[in-house]
Amino acid sequence: MEKVYISGPMTGYANFNRDAFNEEAERIRSGGLIPLNPAILPDGLSQFQYMDICIAMLRCADAIFMLPGWQKSEGAKAELALAKKLKIKAYDVSAEGS
Repeated sequence: MEKVYISGPMTGYANFNRDAFNEEAERIRSGGLIPLNPAILPDGLSQFQYMDICIAMLRCADAIFMLPGWQKSEGAKAELALAKKLKIKAYDVSAEGS
């Protein structure tokens, strides 16, 4: 089953934008895919620790879905760059109208 990493802005958003991440995770799950959702990580880690975990999740993915606003997130831009380097398929969910 295909695994999909969800990337997008978190810093500066109410509840770290978890609602958008969780809604996308449910949409991915309902499509028969496995969501890799960084929004399930606990509060209290450093930015370095979050990125370390997220990069490991991304390396396991077959695709990356970019949530609306990802262009303003340094972390999401880094994740997309890594996905491209690793030849992981990338999709801009905001461009799909989701």
